[in-house]
Amino acid sequence: MSRPTVEVDRPTRAIVDLSALRANFAEAERLAGGRRVIAVVKADAYGHGAVPVARALVAAGCEQLAVVSAEEACELRDAGITAPILVFGGVMEEPGLAVAHGLTPVIHHRGHLEALAREAREREARCSVHVEVDSGMSRMGVPAGEAVELLAAVAAEPALELEGVYTHFARAGEADLTPCLEQLAIFREVLAAGRARGIAPRLVHCANSGALMAGKPLFEALPETNAVRPGLMLYGVSPGESASRDVSLEPVMTLQTRVAHLREVEAGVAVGYSALWRAKQRTRVATLPVGYADGLLVSASNNAEVLIGGRRHPLIGRVSMDFVGCDVGDAAVAIGDEAILFGPGLPVEDLARAAGTIPYELLVRVGLRVPRIVRE
Repeated sequence: MSRPTVEVDRPTRAIVDLSALRANFAEAERLAGGRRVIAVVKADAYGHGAVPVARALVAAGCEQLAVVSAEEACELRDAGITAPILVFGGVMEEPGLAVAHGLTPVIHHRGHLEALAREAREREARCSVHVEVDSGMSRMGVPAGEAVELLAAVAAEPALELEGVYTHFARAGEADLTPCLEQLAIFREVLAAGRARGIAPRLVHCANSGALMAGKPLFEALPETNAVRPGLMLYGVSPGESASRDVSLEPVMTLQTRVAHLREVEAGVAVGYSALWRAKQRTRVATLPVGYADGLLVSASNNAEVLIGGRRHPLIGRVSMDFVGCDVGDAAVAIGDEAILFGPGLPVEDLARAAGTIPYELLVRVGLRVPRIVRE
């Protein structure tokens, strides 16, 4: 199923505000303090639409983008975006795509190095790469104890250019930055050992949104860093407890729908599947045409709120595939009124807490049938 175009007149839609995106990028630049900002637009720009988001960021002065796969990068290249694109996932089975489209893949192990070097030599090209060092995330990247040898091998390969080296924090969104500082100590040892062997990548980075918003402590612990990798904060969402209070973000996406139906229910009447909610007194129930096919998680049932006419109202009953109920009581609500699931006035963080998840999941789960309406 392909995503609907703007012309689709569906009551449930996602409004993408590029002016808010630009404001958040400017905030990231301010926090970066002159370091290069590598804007993360993976997973369709966290559900916002990779092509319009990438175009807006590049026009705002972003020098480099980042995705997770060569296929994601190729979508941007096909749209005419020529900025450097870092590919977090490496080359996997498609080293040819990375070389042919001038991408900057991440090397995690010698298999990546060999595949990329072979492809670059065959094409008589030179491929820029970054190396990820695993300093404690234990997910991707070369183990710290093996990192210097891999860095040396990459630097010695004529078909490759070692543009950058980085590590990734496992707990940057937490109030206690001690785990991040421990990772940085390991990463700095790798950098120092590399310098002793003449290895000097042009870019050194570690700060995702959480680390960037945590401010000085992490930058002071790694003075070598000259680039940052904001993702979630670009879309107006705080990554966690580490965020400084002096950071101002604007939500980029508004998930909204319209009241489809209104009915009065008496005390004791059940609403929705499995009778998970019953009216305690006579009230009015608004039916909203949005459900888990659109990205509203079932776990939000009876827990979340929506914004109608500037007032919050509780979602009631189990979230179904296409509809959910809302208790509007005696409020002046009519069929056709706008209802906001998240956006200005109702942060996506609130819905995430109600659904027992994280904002990342809600953003990327906004369904394919929900049109993205891009506004400048």
